[in-house]
Amino acid sequence: MDDLSFLHRWFEEVWNKKSAAAVDEMLAEDGVGYGLPGGEIRGPAAFKEYQRALLTAYPDLRVEVEDAITQDDKIAARCRVTGVHQGEGLGLAATNKPVEFTGVCFVRVKDGKIVEAWNEFNFMDMYQQLGALTLNLQ
Repeated sequence: MDDLSFLHRWFEEVWNKKSAAAVDEMLAEDGVGYGLPGGEIRGPAAFKEYQRALLTAYPDLRVEVEDAITQDDKIAARCRVTGVHQGEGLGLAATNKPVEFTGVCFVRVKDGKIVEAWNEFNFMDMYQQLGALTLNLQ
């Protein structure tokens, strides 16, 4: 499997199909994720806690990879995330509001597993859409 297919598979299996087993299969035991709510996430067990929380909040979550490139052992992807906030996995009562936000991630793969991931998803936009964050730009 080429690197681009690997990253597409990560988003499809982990988020769209909600597979915790895919996390164990595709994330290195010492793999680390940066830039996600709650701070640095290390290893499959911690990532699966994050996955459960997000999927509790958004049971219909979808992540679409809109563009991806690869260089050496790194893959970059531009993504669009959609879902309806139906649960309390983010510490907020369900709003039943739809959200749509974008983001990018850069991952480094070694021996067929993610060892590092840098995430820049627009979670502020997500919280604004839920009414949990207001900006006063005056």
